[in-house]
Amino acid sequence: MEFAVKAFNELTPEELYEIIKTRFDIFVIEQNVICRDLDDVDKEAIHVFCRRDDGRVAGCLRVFWKDETDRVAQIGRVVTLEHGLGIGGKLLEKGVEVAKGMGAKSICLHSQEYAIGYYQKAGFQVVSDLFMEDTIPHVEMELRLGP
Repeated sequence: MEFAVKAFNELTPEELYEIIKTRFDIFVIEQNVICRDLDDVDKEAIHVFCRRDDGRVAGCLRVFWKDETDRVAQIGRVVTLEHGLGIGGKLLEKGVEVAKGMGAKSICLHSQEYAIGYYQKAGFQVVSDLFMEDTIPHVEMELRLGP
């Protein structure tokens, strides 16, 4: 599976539709979370995604500035349709590459509690207590990229 990396204005209508559809299927249908997924951050984010042969987005995430002055990027809306195929790991790796390419010194993300170990394997460390986000326990995690 090949990964695409695009700014919002580079996405085709079909790509954007498929990204939103995949996020909806995971967050709303699978996880039963009612949240404002379309939060305007997409317009400023870099989108990383991969598609199956049938055109369906199999996994996606977005990378954006949490604090551009301090060079802190954030990765969010990380979803994969199919689990256990390594898509999530490759997706996260590509997201980290994008953040590095933006000149980030660190990357943060909000991890659902069950996924902490997954992100720790990629080098992220927990930097907060548990908090509720969209009715799901999360922690903030960080990956330092340099001095």
